[in-house]
Amino acid sequence: MSEFSAIEWTDATWNPVRGCTKISQGCKHCYAETFAERFRNVKDHPYERGFDLRLVPEKLAEPLRWRTPKKIFVNSMSDLFHEGVPDSYITEVINVMLRASWHTYQVLTKRAERLAKFLSKLDGVVEAPHIWWGVSVENKKSGVPRIEQLRVAQVHTRFLSIEPLLEDLGTIDLRSISWVIVGGESGPKARPMKREWVISLRDQCAAAGVSFFFKQWGGKNKAATGRLLDGLTYDEYPASQVKDVPSLQEREKLIKTVNTVSAAFA
Repeated sequence: MSEFSAIEWTDATWNPVRGCTKISQGCKHCYAETFAERFRNVKDHPYERGFDLRLVPEKLAEPLRWRTPKKIFVNSMSDLFHEGVPDSYITEVINVMLRASWHTYQVLTKRAERLAKFLSKLDGVVEAPHIWWGVSVENKKSGVPRIEQLRVAQVHTRFLSIEPLLEDLGTIDLRSISWVIVGGESGPKARPMKREWVISLRDQCAAAGVSFFFKQWGGKNKAATGRLLDGLTYDEYPASQVKDVPSLQEREKLIKTVNTVSAAFA
């Protein structure tokens, strides 16, 4: 997979895990599964196994090789906190994020309970402003409860990915949330998103001082429906740090360390 991403709210994707399983209505038309399954049984393709869950330890050191700071969506093709991902492997992914601290990482999960429990055991993560931790919120039943679980996690920056937005969420509690992404589902079977649902979330973010990012209206042809909301584009982000990138020699030392660790998972 290319390091560059067409996802509107990030610069690059990093997938040290591939594949996932569905757990809620937000997963019904999973774009990642659709993409991956196209290549099942294609010899030597990264998705030769389709969307089956698997670790990809050879990808662990990837952010250390990137010479310019990026916003990186971690596991765009999986979920870091899937029950099939060992604790030890999650720890190594986090260690890479801590080492390659000139990037900003966007970690998104639907498994918020595991995220909160796991991070409660780690030192150093709460002080890391360059790692943003988020949960998916698609509806009231499955999505909204994840917000409180995210709030329990002792981290610097929390965000919500409200995509696909499947119903009116009403008033949501935005305490300690730094960023909200909202978008409609896209693709041939896209479920509709109503304007008033989006307006409500935008206005709640404005009242709470939370950065608001409107990703797309979605639908069968997302290019045609676009991303304008009342004639405006909303591309707000939380404040992020600017750090110098280490020299090639320093990064090579870090890569060597990570590659030694990753060999244990091969």
